[in-house]
Amino acid sequence: MDGIEHRTVSVNGINMHLAEKGAGPTVLLIHGFPQLWYTWRHQIHGLAARGYRAVAPDLRGFGDTDAPPSAASYTVYHIVGDLIALIDLLGQDQVFVVGHDWGAIMAWYLCLFRPDRVKALVNLSVAFSRRTPIKTVDVLRSIYGDNYYICRFQEPGAAEAVFARVGAERMLKIFFTYRHPGPLMVPKDGFGAWPDKELILPSWMSEADFGYYTEKFNKKGFTGGLNYYRALNLTWELTAPWVRFQVKVPTKFIVGDLDLTYNSRGAKEYIHGDGFKKDVPFLQDVVVMKGVAHFINEEKPDEITDHIFSFFQKFN
Repeated sequence: MDGIEHRTVSVNGINMHLAEKGAGPTVLLIHGFPQLWYTWRHQIHGLAARGYRAVAPDLRGFGDTDAPPSAASYTVYHIVGDLIALIDLLGQDQVFVVGHDWGAIMAWYLCLFRPDRVKALVNLSVAFSRRTPIKTVDVLRSIYGDNYYICRFQEPGAAEAVFARVGAERMLKIFFTYRHPGPLMVPKDGFGAWPDKELILPSWMSEADFGYYTEKFNKKGFTGGLNYYRALNLTWELTAPWVRFQVKVPTKFIVGDLDLTYNSRGAKEYIHGDGFKKDVPFLQDVVVMKGVAHFINEEKPDEITDHIFSFFQKFN
């Protein structure tokens, strides 16, 4: 791992695994699903080489961090609580933050709840999302139907049974190779039948990289990660007091033009219209990277590291 150090710390009632490298201003790197601290390996090296302390945890439910069994333990308040406790443990009043996928969602909430703890934010792939009048999963079901992957994840144990039958290796390949710009739909007979062709690793992922992910998900399972989706409606209920609050942290947003999140209904209009800037008034830059799908920090690691570094340099 070329000098990346690992340790386990106690935060917010759980044991959390960290990977870190470098000295200087702290950059907190927050991963998504189905990923781990490992998704940031390129940025850890790149930022450490440029004078930053890069810290990437396995979020609760993932990798070598504890995974409480109940979906009720995975609301944004739990995850943000973990991150605030981690920032305290690192001895920092403020940190720079980078998030991707679910990590981006948690980074938005971290900045919404505790802007005093964040110097600046670079978020990848998932834009800020306003709280809707209807529960989150209900909205998604009304738009995409019951076969939409988030809707299919809701029943405890159901997706896990399919994943166990198919195997972690194939499931991870399905997620990592998905490039269609439309919504991820699941056939009635489950993920194992989709897609029905041979799955080849993308060029940006080596066999060794894929082996690391497979080893960790074989050991931990997927329940922790799936519980983030299962807590969506509970999070909706609990965040009622935050309606129309703004994210007031200096922000840069980067997304791939092939990302399913960018091509979802209303996303481009929101990102490039007035809505995004209204909700995130200190949004300074929006970058759309051509020919890039969802796993942007692994697909274009050097470019993403350059974007992060150039933006954070403004606030040192």
